[in-house]
Amino acid sequence: MIAARLERLPMTGYQRLIFGIIATAWLFDSIDLGSLTFLLGSIREEFGLTTTQAGLLSSMSFVGMFLGAALAGMLADRIGRKSVFQISMIFWGLGSLWCAYASNAETLGYARLLLGFGMGMEFPVALAILSEFLPTAKRGRYLAILEGFWPLGFIAAGVLSLYFLSHHDWRTMFLFQAFPALFLFVVRVIIPESPRWLVDAGRTREAERVMVGIEAKVLKRLPAGTLLDEPKPLPPRPRRERRSSFMELWADGYARRTIMIWTVWFFALLGFYGLTTWLSALLQEAGFSVMKSVTYTITISLAGVPGFIAAAILLDKWGRKPTAMLMLVGAAVAAYFYGNAPSVTLLIAYGLAMQFFLFGMWSVLYAYTPELYPTRSRATGAGCASAVGRIGSLLGPYVIGVVLPTLGNHGVFALGAGSFVVAALAIGLLGVETKGKSLEAISH
Repeated sequence: MIAARLERLPMTGYQRLIFGIIATAWLFDSIDLGSLTFLLGSIREEFGLTTTQAGLLSSMSFVGMFLGAALAGMLADRIGRKSVFQISMIFWGLGSLWCAYASNAETLGYARLLLGFGMGMEFPVALAILSEFLPTAKRGRYLAILEGFWPLGFIAAGVLSLYFLSHHDWRTMFLFQAFPALFLFVVRVIIPESPRWLVDAGRTREAERVMVGIEAKVLKRLPAGTLLDEPKPLPPRPRRERRSSFMELWADGYARRTIMIWTVWFFALLGFYGLTTWLSALLQEAGFSVMKSVTYTITISLAGVPGFIAAAILLDKWGRKPTAMLMLVGAAVAAYFYGNAPSVTLLIAYGLAMQFFLFGMWSVLYAYTPELYPTRSRATGAGCASAVGRIGSLLGPYVIGVVLPTLGNHGVFALGAGSFVVAALAIGLLGVETKGKSLEAISH
């Protein structure tokens, strides 16, 4: 009944407020994660790191993200979405602060591990919160727009890095990034716990109280005298034996989805982070100055904005599967040509195309993943998929650092393109379509 009451609510400023708060926290998180792309060259220079050592340093964030994502999903399904989301912000705030005062590369690596742990915790919980609050008709679009805050954060990280590298240093940039963690107090005051999760956890009275509060806030934003429609019955859900949220991922009907989405996340993130973490450093390797390489990387990243907008539109028009395949194949083609660009003009042109498809890919992944699982294991499903992806993102920068001296830029981008093709095949062959279906209709 709670799910039906949520589904009948029209989209108002209240749901958009919840979305805006989660998206703002996501933006801060993305700035933290994206900044290393622009600061890596300066860090290498200060500590005298080889390409292999720099790749290992980059991978430390993803080790933390793997651990954070795997733990946070199961915690959020056990103790609630809101508490885990706030805890994640504390971790990445402390991690940024530690980065600013790291005295050597080893200490910086541990700081990036802590920072990554907090970021890894935040992603799957944010997806679970929003997917359980948004009505079916708007869910795909808003989750895709949420991921659009990642390219905005990446661009912001580039602009801020340009400023701090020009006037201060990379340490000041990390110090600056610690302060947005205080935004957790806004989350604590305004964001309610998910009523869907409360019902599934057996806390029905609390779910009713929260649901009444949500309905009252929605009504305040509708014209005076407006009445809410009666909730329409959703498909009956057979009572299932309760098992651990992780084992639910392998229950009847979900094992195929789990294999598919883990494969997609692993190869998509292997290619994405292997390439983007090194974008600025690779340009410096090709002879561009630090400032010019950062400027080119920011310019290329601008294409991520129309990329996630296009994905948000196509998700509800075409569906999740065709949109995902378009973005992955498009990213593969653009990445290959980027690695073989014969001039600066074509380098930027192919780079713009690559970022367009890559950030569109992200939007589809984040909209699609939480839809594949029921409430009792939604955060676990999103967290484990993200964790598997973090294995790919952990390997990506390190592998690039190892193979770059042998294969050069051409081989590096061909490797990334191949990863995107594998991900596209997985979703095309094993994926299920979720467009236009309530969460309860998709899962049993």
